[in-house]
Amino acid sequence: MLVALLAKPLKCCLPLLAAALLAAPAAQAGQRPLKGGEINPGVIYHNYCSVCHGDRGDGNSRAKGSLVPPPRDFTKAGELTRDAMVTIITHGKPGTAMTAWKTQLTAQEVDAVTDYIRNSFMQVALDPKLVRGRSLYAHNCAVCHGERGQGSPTKIGLVPPRDLSSPQARAELTRDRMINSVTNGRPNTAMAGFAGRLPAEDILVVIDYVRAALMVPVSDAISGTRAHGGRGNDPAATIQTQEPFASGLSGNAGRGEKLYMATCVTCHGAKGDGKGPRAYFINPKPRNFIDPAFASFNRPAIYAAVANGRLGTEMPAWSKVLNDQEITDVAEFVFSRFIRPAKVGKAPARAATR
Repeated sequence: MLVALLAKPLKCCLPLLAAALLAAPAAQAGQRPLKGGEINPGVIYHNYCSVCHGDRGDGNSRAKGSLVPPPRDFTKAGELTRDAMVTIITHGKPGTAMTAWKTQLTAQEVDAVTDYIRNSFMQVALDPKLVRGRSLYAHNCAVCHGERGQGSPTKIGLVPPRDLSSPQARAELTRDRMINSVTNGRPNTAMAGFAGRLPAEDILVVIDYVRAALMVPVSDAISGTRAHGGRGNDPAATIQTQEPFASGLSGNAGRGEKLYMATCVTCHGAKGDGKGPRAYFINPKPRNFIDPAFASFNRPAIYAAVANGRLGTEMPAWSKVLNDQEITDVAEFVFSRFIRPAKVGKAPARAATR
């Protein structure tokens, strides 16, 4: 399978690293239940699938740029039957980067992660009414409320469009209230009534799509750090800001800048302010490194975040694509350029680097 994968054309500058992702032993990715213990499909998906298919199951991951064809977008894969998914996860899919997982996952785990994907990401794709709702939303609502319901980055009218993905929206907007707002509009806002433009049935369909696909809370039960040995609570994130990298690694900010500009800038921005060109389409927004709240983070904490990613965001686990030294270089650049640009000194190494 790996030989076949390497024979396929890959699109970006990290093809071999992306292939190494698929060949690497996934068992070291994170928590696995004890034999006979409870299976957690969310952890399995995060550790084995999200680096390619994305935390939202839409294939919108960094790895997709290295893979031809790109990873499957489950949110639009209504043609996939459960049996077909179980077969593909178990045995892989020739001609794609989808490797067989039968040596890494038990049959019960394959079943569990298949059901997790279908229940978490494919509800819209499997429901013809919600598929129509998605189309109606794209043509009538996305221009103001955003592709993912995150609202507009610019002010439209006196009151900016509602961020439909926010906790406040989930708490305040009942289905009946949304029906009234879409039908009749909202006074003193840019929200016009659609009663004259859409049939009542279409209004119901688009509202049900918004509630099913966009007003879904982001789970932080499993993060890209907590799923890897509990690093989400690593005290290094808030103390000893000059703490060096582990394992004797020493970062090179010059090399890290090149990697950052090639792989990170589209989300985090050239200024590290989280305002890259893709940031508008991402929710939650990319990390703003120059935010004072981030100033206490040290090199090991940044390294862990880059290496392990974070579930519930579009930050993937880069340890699947970059090697330890490359991650160290990127972390050094972020730390020295954005976190502590005026005070930073070269990180001392614990031992000579190899």
